[in-house]
Amino acid sequence: MRSKALRQRARPARQRGAALLLLLSVLGLGLATLLINALGNNTQQAARERRTLATLARANDALVGFAATYGRLPRPARSALDGRENLLDCEGEQDCAGFLPWVTLAVDGADSWGKLLRYSVAPGLTRAPVQSGVVMVGKTVRARTPDGKFYYLGGQSVCAPRTPCLPFVLLSSGRNNLGTGVTGVAQANAARGNVDELANQAASAHFIARVSSADPAQPGGEFDDIVTWVPLQRLYQRMRAARNLP
Repeated sequence: MRSKALRQRARPARQRGAALLLLLSVLGLGLATLLINALGNNTQQAARERRTLATLARANDALVGFAATYGRLPRPARSALDGRENLLDCEGEQDCAGFLPWVTLAVDGADSWGKLLRYSVAPGLTRAPVQSGVVMVGKTVRARTPDGKFYYLGGQSVCAPRTPCLPFVLLSSGRNNLGTGVTGVAQANAARGNVDELANQAASAHFIARVSSADPAQPGGEFDDIVTWVPLQRLYQRMRAARNLP
């Protein structure tokens, strides 16, 4: 999908349907509600959401392609101003949470609001050869029910080598509040009570994905983060097909 096509306000139903199917095939099925909501709206804000979703889809695909080629996932970027993969090994979850290594992957590193994409990857998947069934894969994504209770979109309550969760999570901080601009400047939090956005900002393993809301009275407060991931099974399938998974 080209950004020019995404910016068009009126599109034939066939094109809208094709765009939706493409995004659903790349991103986790748990994001269906978010994607349908964004693609079905013709506002300028929704157009930026569509462009960001397309950017995230390309990043997800590039990460899977990197793993298929090199037998591992890349580490986060060196800094907010250097999009090359960090040379240092991840000693833990915190070391493997940062910004998408956009230069290494040859993709856009920022969303449609000029904020760098966050990237958190399981440390054990950044070292080749990856030993499937042995390496710890522990990223999770949760959503909320209307009454505020959490449930899992990706992963589960207990992540272990034999019950793995997600290999990596990508996050756009959305239009409002938090995030880091392409100049490396962190954006201040202009909201109050947006606890889910604050949790995502500090997270290294466990993230929250919800339908956007400007209502501070909603459980978790205001929210416009966009969170995506790829199931571990899909990642391993691509790596096995490339003969890069023992």
